Order: sequence, then C-alpha cells, then structure tokens
Amino acid sequence: MSILRLLQEAQGGHGIDQLAEQLGIDRDQANQLTGMLAPAIGSAANRRVQSGGMADLLGALRGEAQARNFDDATLAASEEGREQGRDFLSALLGGRDQADELASEAATRAGVDSGTVQQFLPALAAMVQGGLQRQVPDSSIDAMETEDQGGGLMGLVGGLLGGGGGGGANALSRMLDADGDGSALDDVLGRFIR
Repeated sequence: MSILRLLQEAQGGHGIDQLAEQLGIDRDQANQLTGMLAPAIGSAANRRVQSGGMADLLGALRGEAQARNFDDATLAASEEGREQGRDFLSALLGGRDQADELASEAATRAGVDSGTVQQFLPALAAMVQGGLQRQVPDSSIDAMETEDQGGGLMGLVGGLLGGGGGGGANALSRMLDADGDGSALDDVLGRFIR
C-alpha cells in the first residue's frame, strides 16, 4: 500500500477532508497538497531505507500512541500532533530545514500560501506516521530488531506490510512508491528529486 493510499483510507476515507477542516484549508487544496506531499514523504522514507537507515525509519515509527493521529484529524492538527509530524519529517529528511524546503517547494508548485503548507505538512506527516505505526506496531519493530536474520529487517518489514513475491525490499518499495509508477525515487519534490 502506498503512503497516498494509506492517507486516503484514514478515518474511513475522510481523514484528509477532516484535516483540512481542522486547519481551515480548502479541501481541494488539501487534496492537491496531499497528492504532492505523500509521494515526497514516501520517497524520503524509501531513500532512508535504501541508504542503510532502516533502523532510523523503525525508530521514527516507534510509539504506538502516535497511531491516534491516523484515527483523529483533530489530534494530527493539534500543536502536539504537528510537533510529532515535524520530528518524523526531520528523521526522514535529515533535519527541519529540509522539511521547511519541502513545504516551500510544495507551496510554490500548488500556488498555495507557504504558511498554509507549513501547518498542513507536519499534520499530514503525523497522520502518515500514525498510519505506518498501525501497519508496524512497536511489538513488530521489537521483533524485527531482535530477529534480524535470513531476509533481514527489509524482509520482515516487507512481510508485515503485506509483501508477497519479489521479497521484502520490493514490498516496502511498493508501499513507499506513492504514485504507483514503480519508482519511489522520482516522487520527491524540488531538490529532493534524485
């Protein structure tokens, strides 16, 4: 499952609309931003894994209380939820400056006020983190860290995320390929494109 699809399924399919309402953002703008930002988040996570940062990704997913942000847009849009989202983005992108650059680029491309995107991006990231936490709870992360054998962490994560033939790395890559075109690396905005 891609990050975009995960978000589209949040709160019975109404998560993005509810998040937009919480932040006072037009629903069409929220959907447009989600369509751009979800792939960027997925690609950043994929690059982190491919560069040997699986432990970093798993660490960023740890904390089952964060799953509430996937289930409740009010929590994701709160200051605490957005702070969790900022921390998650910083872990994936390599720092808050990179997250700010991503928000700025998305605002430019979408023709949306940058302040709006600065509010929306961390709330969206909190929802992503919560959704991924639902897919890979702490108990599964613990198992991955202690049972790293055979297929390694990639295989275990891939299996937990519903990967079949092609191995765990391919399954994780498919989940992080937010636009479904087979390549996660081309999904990142602006300077994040590699």
